[in-house]
Amino acid sequence: MTQSLLWVAGFVLLLALVPFGIRWAQSRAGGGLAIAGTSSKVLSAVAVGPQQRVVTVEVGLSDARVCLVLGVTQQTISCLHSFPAGTVPAHATHTAPPGAPAISGSPSP
Repeated sequence: MTQSLLWVAGFVLLLALVPFGIRWAQSRAGGGLAIAGTSSKVLSAVAVGPQQRVVTVEVGLSDARVCLVLGVTQQTISCLHSFPAGTVPAHATHTAPPGAPAISGSPSP
């Protein structure tokens, strides 16, 4: 009876350690290669078809951030445009004519 209880306790302990083992394996496989100060941030995403989107992301080190405009489909991701973060491209500063619907990065309710 006590031997089977020890086997069950050992098995439960092993199951409790599995998440820690998975995290350790992920960090050894490349998850721990992140450089301090780097992060990606999705600025906007606009659906242009059933499985196509135009996504604007900000990437890079904190002192050299870049915004990328990406075309995303089910098969590929293509860089459509890039510009330094914190700046607005000249062609993006024009305004819509009066009465035109507003276009935003998030879908309207």
